[in-house]
Amino acid sequence: MAIVPAKVTSTPPETTEQQFQRLYQQWEHDTAYISSSTVLYNHPAYQAIIRLGQAVVPLLLRDMEKNHTHWFCALREITGENGAVGAEPGNIASNVEAWLRWAKEKGYRW
Repeated sequence: MAIVPAKVTSTPPETTEQQFQRLYQQWEHDTAYISSSTVLYNHPAYQAIIRLGQAVVPLLLRDMEKNHTHWFCALREITGENGAVGAEPGNIASNVEAWLRWAKEKGYRW
């Protein structure tokens, strides 16, 4: 009598964009009522987004442009640069504008 192996169905691995979206949703959910930047930036999902590396930069830029999400720390960690040079401290719109300008100068497309 032959043994027939069970059919194994595997889920394809997540794309970088799917990983980002999953982690972003978790971060937003867990930090919705938190104002401490230290807590926000040290959240495990935010740190996992940083670990996605260069591949996630266009996704961060797109979200930052659309929603003014605070990806400044993640972008500094991933790129090793400060794209907010010349931005008005504490002014989110000014920081977003500076980062987007920096990204265009560096050739990023989002």
